[in-house]
Amino acid sequence: MVWFILVTLLLIGLILVMAEILFVPGTTIVGIIGVLVTAVGIYYAFETFDKEAAGIVLAGALVLNFGALIYGFRTGAWKKFALKSAINSRAFDDRLKGLEIGMKGTTISDIKPIGKAEIGEVIYEVKSESGFISVGTTVFITKLENNTIIIKS
Repeated sequence: MVWFILVTLLLIGLILVMAEILFVPGTTIVGIIGVLVTAVGIYYAFETFDKEAAGIVLAGALVLNFGALIYGFRTGAWKKFALKSAINSRAFDDRLKGLEIGMKGTTISDIKPIGKAEIGEVIYEVKSESGFISVGTTVFITKLENNTIIIKS
């Protein structure tokens, strides 16, 4: 029973440290808990066994933990869990399609400094260049930048 408790503590510590590296890097809490569980296992070994046996358990735990880490990094096992693709698209990429500087529209809400305007029978969210513009005002597009329609009256 003593060996079962000792092996369980050391194995849980190893699993948590590996989980920190492979699955949740950067959170640190899982790795710290893993190191603490391993330390409790080593302390348990020193409390239960004589110094020689406890020293062997300590050496074995260190070799096993560092060996697993080195093996995981050298074989590239962690790369199986890494994100290999990236999303290159952006939201509303075609939002400004068909719009040109100088086009005329009408505000359908107060622009303070952001609101809605109807330009060419389509309603857009717009930003005022000159501050407040009241509803029903005729406006013109002055800039199209960063997916933003900038208007003035």
